[in-house]
Amino acid sequence: MTSPPSPLPSPCPCPPPPPSLPSSPTPSSPAPSSLPLPPSLPPTGEVMVLALGRKKQRLLIALSIFPNLFLAFLLSSDPLLTLASPHHCHLPGTTPTPELLNASLPWEKGEREGESGRLSPCKQYHFINGTRSDIVVCEAGWEYNVTEGLRNNIVTEWDLVCSQYWLVPVEEVCFILGILTGCLSLGYAADRFGRLKTLLASLTLSVIFGTLVCVSPSPPIFIAMRFCLAAASAGVYLSLYITRLELCDPSLRLLVTMLAGLTTVAGELLLLGVAVGCQSWRGLLGTGAAPLSLFLCYGIPGVFPESPRWLLLSERTSDMSSFSERSERQREDDGFTELESEPPPSRYPHLSFPELLHSRNIWKNMCVLGFTSFISHGISHCYSSFRGDVRGTTPSFYWTYLLSVCAGGGAWLLLWATVDRCGRRGILLLAMTLTGLASLILLGLMEYLSESAITVFSVMGLFSSQAAASLSILFTAEIMPTIIRGSGVGAILALGCVGRLSSPLMDLRNHYGYFLHHVVYSSLALLAVLSILLLPESKRKPLPQTLSDGEQYRRPPLGRRRRDNVPLLATPNPET
Repeated sequence: MTSPPSPLPSPCPCPPPPPSLPSSPTPSSPAPSSLPLPPSLPPTGEVMVLALGRKKQRLLIALSIFPNLFLAFLLSSDPLLTLASPHHCHLPGTTPTPELLNASLPWEKGEREGESGRLSPCKQYHFINGTRSDIVVCEAGWEYNVTEGLRNNIVTEWDLVCSQYWLVPVEEVCFILGILTGCLSLGYAADRFGRLKTLLASLTLSVIFGTLVCVSPSPPIFIAMRFCLAAASAGVYLSLYITRLELCDPSLRLLVTMLAGLTTVAGELLLLGVAVGCQSWRGLLGTGAAPLSLFLCYGIPGVFPESPRWLLLSERTSDMSSFSERSERQREDDGFTELESEPPPSRYPHLSFPELLHSRNIWKNMCVLGFTSFISHGISHCYSSFRGDVRGTTPSFYWTYLLSVCAGGGAWLLLWATVDRCGRRGILLLAMTLTGLASLILLGLMEYLSESAITVFSVMGLFSSQAAASLSILFTAEIMPTIIRGSGVGAILALGCVGRLSSPLMDLRNHYGYFLHHVVYSSLALLAVLSILLLPESKRKPLPQTLSDGEQYRRPPLGRRRRDNVPLLATPNPET
């Protein structure tokens, strides 16, 4: 009986059972050692944004919105700088008649149209006892009857009227070309060197050229400096736009973009108030350029960080600690610690140009949105000048300016109320449809419409075209990959500038061919409606990072249970 108890203790101290027992509880103990597996899946852009913390994120978004208030002074001041007031030739010792004082055209329109009874403001008239005696070329200078806008702008200071009036459209064309150049060059710089470096460089150049513009002694120097100032200001606007969007999670993107747009609208309204107060174009531009120097403090370490999504592409995740309030908690995550222990990363994101050339879906989306941006920016001028170009009744400058600005603000409110519910593609389709219909109604029924009806359809077209222009830029920023987002948004803005060039070019040609100009734009607007159907839907979807991510954004099928067997559209959309 004593022998059985002896074999019982021997199996108890046996070592084999203990190894089998820890194998079952090990899932709890090796948990920390199993966490290093995530480094094979690097952190997404949304994770990097969440590492900021909600308070820090909102503060940075506010810092990216505030400069728009002063950028509006530099990017929207051209109508005030080039406004041609009624003028007449100064003749010492004579008093011009009220008919001559009311002459307001900067060219001899009366003589071109055969209106023999109308006086031309580009000639010098001698009056003896109220009777016109002779006409000679004006040599004594010009007198201006300024009732709207700036009392002293480039037209009144350098007498850019009549034979010198061609310099005004040239200045407008060079200003738009400057914005186009800045969008293309600095958009690429934002992708290559980072959003923060591009922002600081653009701010520095804006302050420098803004000062040089204010002290310009002649029209040629003014035009050259305005070109450079436009390019630098466009770089500031573009880099802030991209950084702001990349600091947001999907639920905040539309709201933040709408707030930035309304801030720009507020700046345009404030610009008009400053113009009425200072009455000098030099003071007006100085008021816009001087505050931009304050935003150079964004370069101080810890004030305004680099875009976390761009840092993720350049593999500099350790830089997140410079602006993350919760960086210590995030560093406890083994995914981040593993990335920090990797070899020193490359300095700039790597872009494969052969892969970019073969990214057919990305190019298709850019072509459609660029086409939409071109039309919406170009046709917007047609609605604001329709009454003057077709009916011959020129409205007040204040009325036209306030109508355009308020239509832009209303367009942002409409986008905020509808885009997240109905989708980007649906609202863009609706905006372009209304734009084309308003244009066709005005052109086909203008002989039968009353003044109030013309105003209603002009406002509707102006409203819908500005909504389409704003939504095209937002749409582009959401579907372009981070590695080419600056270049993509810059290209769409540049195509919008090409559309805007039609306004000064029509002015240079005395608005000849306006009807054909409007017909072409309205026809293209209806054609854009069909091309918008090829776009994907980016509502509540993460921002793509690489080119392969951007290729995933395809048009959803027309029916829920139907697939479109088109090679270009075969890849499914990312999961929402």
